Amino acid sequence: MGERILLIEDDPQLGAQIADFLGRAGFEPTWWTVGRALPANEAATYRLIILDLMLPGTYGLDILRELREGSGSDIPVLILSARNDTADKVRALKLGADDYMTKPFWPEELVERVRARLRRPVLQRQGLVELGTLRVDLESREVQVAGRPVELTRVEFDLLVALARRPGAAVTRQWLAENVLDPEREGTERTLDVHVSRLRRKLGPGKHIETVWGIGYRLGEGEEP
Repeated sequence: MGERILLIEDDPQLGAQIADFLGRAGFEPTWWTVGRALPANEAATYRLIILDLMLPGTYGLDILRELREGSGSDIPVLILSARNDTADKVRALKLGADDYMTKPFWPEELVERVRARLRRPVLQRQGLVELGTLRVDLESREVQVAGRPVELTRVEFDLLVALARRPGAAVTRQWLAENVLDPEREGTERTLDVHVSRLRRKLGPGKHIETVWGIGYRLGEGEEP
């Protein structure tokens, strides 16, 4: 049985084509032709969601917003849209999308995007995440880079974990400031930038924490420059 993919696309021809390509690639696609609420327990049964923006019943970004804000789900979401406007892409990324594809596109490319996204690790249930040379143990709150222990403050560790929950995906500065920092003492985006700068120095050279201009930060592979 392949990994379950939820496809939400109202175009019957395109939806059937995508579902066929996903199935032949070894995935198990479930295809919705209308938008509706996606409860957390149902979302957790899928490994990735492919989401069209213009849907009967609701707007695709509303589904994405409810998924990220209501349930806090970390499931990867790939957006499909006929609109190539930069503002739409930025808005989708700010709401928590992991990727954005503009129609028309080759189904083969979509399948490769899905594979690439699923190759990126997510937090494992045993509380360990490894990304490139970076290793984060959630239970012991220990961090290593290329086998070298890294001492972090509570805020720095929580910031790293927040980014590690969705490796390779942009997380907004506003969300990080509101959910990682102490709102009564230091909950500002400017303070967040200071913590990110210190965390980068401690993790060492490379691209562990990347800036996504106009949005926030993301956790990368940590390759040496």
